[in-house]
Amino acid sequence: MNRSLRLFHVGAAPGCSAERSSAACRARNVRKLLRPILVCLALAAATLASTAQTKTEDTKSWTQIPIPPLRAFKPEQPKRIALANGMVIFLQEDHELPLISGTARIRGGSIDEPANKIGLIDIYGEVWRTGGTKSQTGDQLDDFLEVRAAKVETGGDSDSTSISFSCLKGDLDDVFKVFADVMQNPEFRADKIDIAQKEEDDGISRRNDQVGDIAHREATKLAYGAENPYARVPEYATVAAITRQDLVDWHEKYVHPNNIILGISGDFDSKAMESRLRAAFESWPKGPTIPKEEVQFSPAKPGYYLIPKEDVNQSNIRMVALGTTRDNPDYYAISVFNEAFGGGFSSRLFNDIRTKSGLAYAVGGGIGTNYGHPGILQIAIGTKSQSTIEAIRAAGEDIDQLSAQPISEEEIQRAKDSILNAFVFRLDSPDKILGERMTYEFYGYPPDWLDKYQAEIKKVTVADVNRVSAKYLHKDQLAVLVVGNTKQFDKPLDSLGAVKQIDITIPEAPAAKEEAKPAASNPEGKALVEKVAAAMGGLEKLQSIKTVRVNLAEDEEGGPAAEIDAIFAFPDSMHLEMQIPQGTLTIVATPEAAFLSVPGMGTRSMPPDQKTEMLAQLHHDLIYIAQHANDAAFTFAAAGTEKIGDTDAAILDIGGAVPWLRWYIDPKTGYVLREKYRGMGRSGPFDGETNLSDWRSTDGITLPYTHQNKQNGEQTSTAELKKIELNPTVDPKIFAKPAEDAKPAQ
Repeated sequence: MNRSLRLFHVGAAPGCSAERSSAACRARNVRKLLRPILVCLALAAATLASTAQTKTEDTKSWTQIPIPPLRAFKPEQPKRIALANGMVIFLQEDHELPLISGTARIRGGSIDEPANKIGLIDIYGEVWRTGGTKSQTGDQLDDFLEVRAAKVETGGDSDSTSISFSCLKGDLDDVFKVFADVMQNPEFRADKIDIAQKEEDDGISRRNDQVGDIAHREATKLAYGAENPYARVPEYATVAAITRQDLVDWHEKYVHPNNIILGISGDFDSKAMESRLRAAFESWPKGPTIPKEEVQFSPAKPGYYLIPKEDVNQSNIRMVALGTTRDNPDYYAISVFNEAFGGGFSSRLFNDIRTKSGLAYAVGGGIGTNYGHPGILQIAIGTKSQSTIEAIRAAGEDIDQLSAQPISEEEIQRAKDSILNAFVFRLDSPDKILGERMTYEFYGYPPDWLDKYQAEIKKVTVADVNRVSAKYLHKDQLAVLVVGNTKQFDKPLDSLGAVKQIDITIPEAPAAKEEAKPAASNPEGKALVEKVAAAMGGLEKLQSIKTVRVNLAEDEEGGPAAEIDAIFAFPDSMHLEMQIPQGTLTIVATPEAAFLSVPGMGTRSMPPDQKTEMLAQLHHDLIYIAQHANDAAFTFAAAGTEKIGDTDAAILDIGGAVPWLRWYIDPKTGYVLREKYRGMGRSGPFDGETNLSDWRSTDGITLPYTHQNKQNGEQTSTAELKKIELNPTVDPKIFAKPAEDAKPAQ
């Protein structure tokens, strides 16, 4: 029996014989079998119809659900305290975590730098902290704070400088003392200034690496004027001109209580914190009032500006003009316009240029506003090189269409919702609330300026938005900057109009200045070198030394340790030997020649600059310098003091017959604690520093047995003296160059 027949027989209707079913019986069986199926189909159809109807009703109903207005947002405001000396303090309690942080903002920033010392605030902002205080070096402060997981940091921007701290509540006493000490008693140590200047130079050398950075920098110059203080950038020459005295003078001019706004937030009691701050700062005398200079803005003429960049396949476009300030009555309407026109994924620029036309991977902008000075009106576009001109035209068309197709009520409502819904995140922590309140105080805005923000945004009308767009945004008033690969543009940029090319070549660094090579000795300097000579064993003993043999172990950072045997024959010959895998490496330097040799590998002459460097090292030897304490050809000039550890070290500049050298001398013992000098390494010139310690006496001469070496502020090696032999017999032949001379060393 096949399967279909079995199915029917199993389901035979009552009264029908299973063996001999009539056609009628079989029909009844089929109908009986299909009835549940038909019922299910009918129910499913009814369910689908009901679902469709419900869905239609839901579609209608959700839009009719009343959306309640946003609840009033009234964040707790910080307590404001004004001290008699003019310092303004804000206290914001926050007991969620046992942490306390604070920031002091000081009026005066990079806009106040002299034009020939641009970069001063960058260096000041760094060295203020890294340079330490009069009682502790920056490195000592690092160690002190690190074990407490605390921070004290300094910095600067266009309008101000700042110093901040953060710590656990239990460490407040210790950390606050450091904060107050750094604020009032910075030392600006010279070695940290050197490091900061090199970092600044490094930033200058790389400033044309990123296209976005170039576009931002040069667009700012177009909007404000190339010489405007908000647009200027450091150059090698302006950084090199900055001295320690400049940092000291800046601090003395600007860091006074009447120039400071201090904000503290965290887990504290306001009354107790107020008492602490009054005790720390209320007796601080008020300083002079700093007059505010008027900043002039000179935007570039409208037109097209080009920076060719052949190593990219995308264009960065900036269409800019001068913006306005946030105390402008138009600010709220501008905010809504910016959001609707170029503020996000639903903005008109984004929809037209990216979503619909596919001409940009990034596009946006609006009428820029700032607190203390005008912002930049800017439309920014990132596009592939082949759509550069088309993208510029598309942005121009959107600007032109603002008059024919004003921002609609729907666009405005969407923009308002976006602004108001995001508003709470602007103030979602006590730190942010405190920061906002300090900003209003700094720029002279009303204390309730932010309280009005939501209400003012809600009041903005269609007419307001389209009025400000017509007032501020005009295509024919924009300077259009393009940074990109002109060879790949869809059309030449000059097809849009006349083009001016901008030169972003970085001016070369000025020739290295001779470091403090004193013109003549001074009495204090002569006394210092004589004290050093006496501490080392006396001038007579020193001048009796003609040769020295030293065995030392040098541990190079990131490299293997080496044992070196060195022979110095004063005044101008040295012979070094060390073991390398290929055998004994010999290095010799004399006025006649400098070379290195390895048995079986021959001899190679060293370049002239390496010979000069080796002889300079010999002439900087402690024994050699001290031997000439009474030599008129040498100059010894005292140059103040500097803290080395716990010692107020006397600074001695040495020059004349030798390359410049600076000693830092313990005035009590006469020991040299540190040397500074200029050298030539494998990668070019460097600023060298050697810390000297573990002074021991050998055969009537006292010398340091530990030498810690740095180049450009980075630790490079540590040398430990193992054995010193004075006046050993030396065969002159060890300084002679072997006959099998080979090519110069590479």
